[in-house]
Amino acid sequence: MTRRQAPTDPAQALADALAAEYAAIFAYGPIGVRLTDAARRDARAAEAAHRARRDALVLQLSAGGGQVPADRAGYALPFPVTDRAAALRLAVEIEERTAAFWRAALPVTTGADRTRALNALTDCAVRATRWRRTAGLSPVTVAFPGRPT
Repeated sequence: MTRRQAPTDPAQALADALAAEYAAIFAYGPIGVRLTDAARRDARAAEAAHRARRDALVLQLSAGGGQVPADRAGYALPFPVTDRAAALRLAVEIEERTAAFWRAALPVTTGADRTRALNALTDCAVRATRWRRTAGLSPVTVAFPGRPT
């Protein structure tokens, strides 16, 4: 999942967000195996949320005759996930990266698509905050979720 120039076409913005959702789903596999108890349940719930958003996007883009990007067999993680701390750090990063794609969709979408993008951005921001709190990171929140720091 790499950042590209901001899309100007709503269908492209949603396709980019779909690619981000694919990568998030992939990342929660290595994250979940390094967590236990409540954190593992939270990882499962986060993965399920990304899967639901992916499924809705695939249906929407397919029904609209738009380009549906294919999921890849694997994604490069930004760092090795060898312990709980790395898993929590990756969970924060994945939510922030996914939020960035949804944030990029906001200015080029309208109506239901814009509402969908805003809801997705908000969901990612809330999950990132929860992961930061679980990891003991500070600050727990960011001023502008999805915006590069």
